[in-house]
Amino acid sequence: MSSAIASARFSVLDRSRTREGHPGAEALRDTVRLAREVEALGYHRFWVSEHHGVPGVAGSAPTVLAAAVAAATSRIRVGTGGVMLPNHRPLVVAEQFGVLEALFPGRVDMGLGRSVGFTDGVRRALGRGKDDADDFAAQLDELLGWFSGTSPTGVHARPAEGLSVPPFVLAMGEGAAIAARAGLPMVIGDLRDRERMLRGIDRYRAAFRPSPWAREPYVVISGTVAVAATPEEARRILIPEAWSMAHARTHGTFPPLPPADRVESLPMTAKERDRYESGLAGQLAGTEDQVAHELETVLKETGAQELLVTTSTYDRTALLDSYRRLARIFTARTRRV
Repeated sequence: MSSAIASARFSVLDRSRTREGHPGAEALRDTVRLAREVEALGYHRFWVSEHHGVPGVAGSAPTVLAAAVAAATSRIRVGTGGVMLPNHRPLVVAEQFGVLEALFPGRVDMGLGRSVGFTDGVRRALGRGKDDADDFAAQLDELLGWFSGTSPTGVHARPAEGLSVPPFVLAMGEGAAIAARAGLPMVIGDLRDRERMLRGIDRYRAAFRPSPWAREPYVVISGTVAVAATPEEARRILIPEAWSMAHARTHGTFPPLPPADRVESLPMTAKERDRYESGLAGQLAGTEDQVAHELETVLKETGAQELLVTTSTYDRTALLDSYRRLARIFTARTRRV
């Protein structure tokens, strides 16, 4: 029996989301613990993210956190989803990933994004402006040059030069075209907006130029997946993140995750309610059979080689149970084929 699920890889991006009543340091330790758990479940990669000055996210130094994750695991690939290249000098990024690859050879991925700080204050603190994202393609080319030793400066990146750290481009807006021109694997989301995602994938495949990093297009689709014993329990996993996103879009600050019970008792303005309900709609959530059906559909529609799951919630037990159930889906399909 043919199965898109059986031929796809399944990976995890954890953003170290903070939770009400829990310190930020706990969120980072939770990320490392989750990496160990999903490694045991058979996931392919575990990535961490970069956010600055965000109350709801503790992950501000992705290469540092990736080192902790790699040290706590033994087989799973570890990387970033992603390092926001406009925030950094490419040489420094190359050196950081060179150190990671030297310490954990053959396990490190370099996921790269083109976003800058979320607010004017953060951008000022980073010494960056919105226009810095416009130079992403050149920054990417410079970064890859440090690994190949082609910098015109005469400087050599140590220990990065000569090492092979697979680069991925997070495709938001211009990212798909940049990934295609550079001949790099692409990560694209979100699963709720299939038409936009499919347009980006089509553009990427049509414009892809083979490179030393990738001979053929490689598509990773990303988004939230929640699996539970009942559809109602799966929906509850989505509630804290949906509310936090709604709050961020109506108030301009991204807060720690609240418990689902508290969210359901909160008064909301019409705008907040609309944003909240939108965050709950269209996600891949349900029982194992329901999610397996949806996964098969989206993987066939996109032709993606990999799914990067980005689920966050307040209840860590429910989150781990969701990842266990999802692992049962892809391991069962693999055994059948």
